[in-house]
Amino acid sequence: MTDFIKYRVVCAIFSLATIGVFIGVYCYRWKTTGHTFEYSVDFTGGAQVLLQFAKPASTVAVRDVLEKGGLTGVVTREFSGNEILVRVKELTGDIKMLGQNIKDIVKQAMPDNGVIILETEIVGPGVGAALRWNSILAVLIALIAILIYIAWRFWSVAFALGAIVALAHDALIMLAACLIFNREISITVIAAILAVLGYSINDTIVIFARIRDSLHKMSHASLENIVNTSINLTLRRTLLTSFATMLTALAMFLLGGEALNDFAFVLLVGIIFGTYSSIYIASPVMMLFYKGK
Repeated sequence: MTDFIKYRVVCAIFSLATIGVFIGVYCYRWKTTGHTFEYSVDFTGGAQVLLQFAKPASTVAVRDVLEKGGLTGVVTREFSGNEILVRVKELTGDIKMLGQNIKDIVKQAMPDNGVIILETEIVGPGVGAALRWNSILAVLIALIAILIYIAWRFWSVAFALGAIVALAHDALIMLAACLIFNREISITVIAAILAVLGYSINDTIVIFARIRDSLHKMSHASLENIVNTSINLTLRRTLLTSFATMLTALAMFLLGGEALNDFAFVLLVGIIFGTYSSIYIASPVMMLFYKGK
């Protein structure tokens, strides 16, 4: 039987160090660049236009053409086939004509490569700010709802605190990965974070349910022994579930194209650290606050 609990101090130091690096990088970027995360057009306001070319085109060339055409803050990403997504955060002129302007500029610079607009999405600055606040609110409400549910489900504040600290840990780690690897924060990334929180709490509840049962069956054993035994009893289920889910996320990351890349990246990070936190964060924190005999 593996003794997981004896590594709880080492894991706590590792998690705190990781979060410390996140805070350090966040402060450094804020001080040097004036901004931290790279937000998508969903949050900043602006427009994105999906262009389809008759022949393959370079994203760098398209960006240079648009910047020479007078557009600022241009970001281009290659999709599958001959499709390129163009995002513009700083808008000038009539926003309703932006998509057509982008097409005309590219068509004029690349007359031999026919270009058509597949999709245009426009988000005003006010809408983008509202979406950003609503996303933060959604994560906070999810954490509070889970805290209340765990406290009611296990009738114990210690179990609730263990679960919520683990979930907050997972959310911070996923945000840290996005910041360090310069991943764009979008609606799909927020959806991935919420999905991982739901996945992680399910894993934590399975372990906590086993601990609660073992507290009655092993009433004369120490709390460390009870928790360690419970984790070992659920370990096979935890690893198999995590591995199967990770394979799906990995397939999306490798084969899903640019549209799913950030979403799958956050899922992969979240699944790995969600499994880790269920064992090494949730249970030790629960033990720290548990006052039962």
